[in-house]
Amino acid sequence: MEMVNIKINNMPLSVPKGSTILEAARYAGIEIPTLCYLKEMNEIGACRMCMVEVKGARSLVAACVFPVNEGMEIFTNTEKVRKSRKTNLELVLSTHRKECLSCVRSGNCELQKLCKDYGVEDENVFEGVYPEAQYDDSAAHMIRDNSKCVLCRRCVAACDNQAISVIGASARGFDTHIGSPFELPLNDFSCVSCGQCIVHCPVGALYEKDDTAKVFAAIADPEKFVVVNTAPSIRVTLGECFGNEIGTNVTGKMVAALRRLGFDKVFDTDFSADLTIMEEATELLDRINNGGTLPLITSCSPGWVKYCEHYFPEQIDHLSSCKSPQQMFGAVIKTWYAKKMNLDPKDIVVVSIMPCTAKKFEAGRADQSASGYADVDYALTTRELGRMIETAGLNFNLLPDESFDNPLGEGSGAGVIFGATGGVMEAALRTAYEVLTGEELKKLEFNEVRGTEGIKEATYTIAGKEIKVCAASGLKNAQAVMEKVKAGTADYQFIEIMACPGGCVNGGGQPVQPATVHNFVDLKGIRAKALYEADANLPVRKSHENEAVKAVYAEYFEKPGSHVAHEVLHTHYVKRGKYSK
Repeated sequence: MEMVNIKINNMPLSVPKGSTILEAARYAGIEIPTLCYLKEMNEIGACRMCMVEVKGARSLVAACVFPVNEGMEIFTNTEKVRKSRKTNLELVLSTHRKECLSCVRSGNCELQKLCKDYGVEDENVFEGVYPEAQYDDSAAHMIRDNSKCVLCRRCVAACDNQAISVIGASARGFDTHIGSPFELPLNDFSCVSCGQCIVHCPVGALYEKDDTAKVFAAIADPEKFVVVNTAPSIRVTLGECFGNEIGTNVTGKMVAALRRLGFDKVFDTDFSADLTIMEEATELLDRINNGGTLPLITSCSPGWVKYCEHYFPEQIDHLSSCKSPQQMFGAVIKTWYAKKMNLDPKDIVVVSIMPCTAKKFEAGRADQSASGYADVDYALTTRELGRMIETAGLNFNLLPDESFDNPLGEGSGAGVIFGATGGVMEAALRTAYEVLTGEELKKLEFNEVRGTEGIKEATYTIAGKEIKVCAASGLKNAQAVMEKVKAGTADYQFIEIMACPGGCVNGGGQPVQPATVHNFVDLKGIRAKALYEADANLPVRKSHENEAVKAVYAEYFEKPGSHVAHEVLHTHYVKRGKYSK
């Protein structure tokens, strides 16, 4: 690797050629502040927070886009630099609604931190005309409050990176604002509710619709039996809300917290992930053996499903008819479990803790009410659960480790890895191999579909059958795969697609991390690694060996793919088209 020699704050440094000043400073242990910059996503130098002095330059330069060269001398902390940054912050605050105490991002706001770092004491230095701001709560999953927007355009870049592009900058100059075309509400466009705009927003301009008050009310209602289930990835992300290192597995403390919040039962969505595998693997084998539509494409990710309905409606027959693990769980609770426990489904409230804002939309979809009542009543994000725990005054890190309730607290390692891209594929292959061969699978790791790459392909020979598979995450990658499916050139039998880059571990409902983490830390890789470690340490690692799943089939569903299983655990999709809701 070719290196160049530079000086930063008079300290000599050798860095890779082509590095920006921002990257070079990182090598020197210096954090140059940014608001707009997201590596390989939003490199536009617009916010001007990263301005630095370069010897010989006539003005300050933007460190995030300015490349270093041999002999360059850079100064990141001069009086001129600090004054520029402070003035810039004061200008941003002049049009920013400063209600920090009630803001959902208070304490975890990049603008708030920068103002503290640079000693911004008077918030009204440039007090003047205050622009009229748009407030959009039309979508099922989120709210946009432009009175808090800093025009960093990170949300726009995230939406473009997902190949959706339903938001952008409108008007010019002082009237510039972020919104949808023609000033129409977001719900009028093909937003898929993935929430990537939310996790990349540096301030409180974007946030999920908060259902925690409704859940607290349900818990307090003596007539309601309130059940909670937690998605696989939550166990390795929730700890971030309480200062734990990225990738810390907090399963036991999470269960303890939920129990102390007052839920009647604390269950594991890993159970219904295993149930999904039983149904989906059966569906795959049926399509292969009986000439069904191939490739079969997973339906676990509601953001991906809605994307397919909008952008590839003619291909929805490729989607598995299986409900997602969230919806399967609710359906089982309000049918089999209700009957088993002599409960009336109308008195059961099912709460899901999910990494995904699209789960809020999914819970309200048609054909998601197997019992006659909604399968899932409330889908909360990881962030919402974190806020509930704080509101209840629970000291999360001091809680004991506790176990899920039975019988639906039992999940296999195959269910755990659903949270990582390629995990659904690997879980299905573990079961498909043993069903097809009748032999025990000795090596359970399908390494070819692991990792955070956007598109992964592999071919496996199982019982003399060659099965070619593909796992994609991020909707831009999904688009590339689906173009091949549409053209008839996708030589796959099975495709896994997750809406969010890296899968559920990087979902739009996960704890918000600052740009410094997104830019320089492998966030999705570290979280995924923790899930694979959890899988490796579990005694049961195959979905079809989950005793709770076996019991549900024996007592209620008879077998995978049965008539009653289709009535309760399967669904259908809608050809929405690109510009429909």
